[in-house]
Amino acid sequence: MEVVLNQDIDKLGLRGEVVNVARGYARNFLLPRGLAQVATPALVRELEKRDTQRARHEAKSIDEARAIADRIEKLQLRFDVNAGPTGSLFGSVTATNVADRLWDDEKIRVDRRKLEMDTIKRIGRYTIPIDLFTDVTAELKIAVAPEGQELPSEEELAAAQASEAEQEQAELAAAAAQDVELSDEVELDETPAMHAEERPADEFDLVVDAAEPEADEQP
Repeated sequence: MEVVLNQDIDKLGLRGEVVNVARGYARNFLLPRGLAQVATPALVRELEKRDTQRARHEAKSIDEARAIADRIEKLQLRFDVNAGPTGSLFGSVTATNVADRLWDDEKIRVDRRKLEMDTIKRIGRYTIPIDLFTDVTAELKIAVAPEGQELPSEEELAAAQASEAEQEQAELAAAAAQDVELSDEVELDETPAMHAEERPADEFDLVVDAAEPEADEQP
């Protein structure tokens, strides 16, 4: 089933792209959450028209590309985000976010598909290569920082990331230990009780002998 993404989705596609997904995935997840919409012919034509208009602002020659690269490499874009104490974002910064910011702030239009970046999920400093033209690549610096705060030093960022990794390992170990305990409890609960008729013959006989004295011992 073909759908148009309403926002960037990691490992699936970027906002405005037409992607083919399983019908159940679209109906049960993407469409109800507003992450995508059905790719009707009219919507696809509208997207193609937008892409054509955007392409007019992109570099048409190597000289234009070099001039744009010079502008980009003098920039540092800052993204203020909500983040946890270890630096993990409550959300993400995607290629579309970066491309939109370049256009909104600097009126530099780049195809977001040419940004060589993964979805950013932690605060930090990043350098993103952008393929502007044949043999012309610019490197854009961005800072992803907690809202209203200064970005920590590289050492502090590394320490926070290490702390989060240790916490995740501890949680995984605790979960694994809990699974083992539950498994042991289930095995104990499922152990059948031994009935008298299931006892070994010699054990049953011993009980009978102890309960009934022999005849020659009676007065």
